[in-house]
Amino acid sequence: MCLRNGDIVPDYDNRCQWLTIGEALSAFTSSGLPTQSQRHIKPLHWYVACRLVIEGGFSPDDIVPRPPFAVRSIGRGASWQLEYDPALGGTGESTILGGLKAKDIDVVVSKPSIGPCMAVSVKGTLNAFRNLTNRMEEAVGDCTNLHIAYPNLVYGFLHVLRANREGEAVPSDVCVDVDGNPVDAVVRYCNVLRNLSGRRGVRDDVTRYESLALALVEPTNSPSAASLLDWPSEQSTLKFGTFFDRLYREYDLRYVYAAPKLERATRRLFWSEDSPALAHPIADEFEARIGS
Repeated sequence: MCLRNGDIVPDYDNRCQWLTIGEALSAFTSSGLPTQSQRHIKPLHWYVACRLVIEGGFSPDDIVPRPPFAVRSIGRGASWQLEYDPALGGTGESTILGGLKAKDIDVVVSKPSIGPCMAVSVKGTLNAFRNLTNRMEEAVGDCTNLHIAYPNLVYGFLHVLRANREGEAVPSDVCVDVDGNPVDAVVRYCNVLRNLSGRRGVRDDVTRYESLALALVEPTNSPSAASLLDWPSEQSTLKFGTFFDRLYREYDLRYVYAAPKLERATRRLFWSEDSPALAHPIADEFEARIGS
């Protein structure tokens, strides 16, 4: 991280990097860069991509942007060695031809001869929360567009909001009151999003996402200490803590259990417990998919 005009700004190139959630969130909340540049949200794309490898068991070769890992076979067993190599980090987004138009998607898992199997769109809002309804319309359109062309696609939508507190921001930019409770505009948006989540099965509503999460991010002056507020509740279908589990469950149901003849190509990998990457300090934050 570096300072620019008094703001904390991420100091990185465009290659996917392995970051903690705190680092990714701090880059989002503290960036002084224009939102059009996407650089304030890129670290969250990288966090998602890396988590899909370590926790999800997907090969980095199948993910765009490519996470900075290498996978090595350790014999005929069911587990693999995972190695961390920053030079292997990739760039860019995947362009998917939807049912209505082509769309650039932030993080995509594709399988050879099968195509895109999982996708995650990451959106961020720093201010002007009265305009959240515009995001809702965009989210519905993106989901419908991709599911028309790929009804099997497991699609996740992650939206992070900077939790500007009342008294510390102009009224139109306030996200939470002085006690940390979300303002009415955010609560209404949350209620609408609940109706867009929970798609189960390829014949279900194409306007729904398989997994959806809304997260409020508490900004700090630290380059690695931004954190998520404890909202929505643990029981909510929009909770960030269960966002990835819902993606993995739906993927396994559609691409592994429902198609056993394709299992060799679609099954998620297990990592050997002695994988070099899992000895890295950042790995302590992730629940690695370990098996044998």
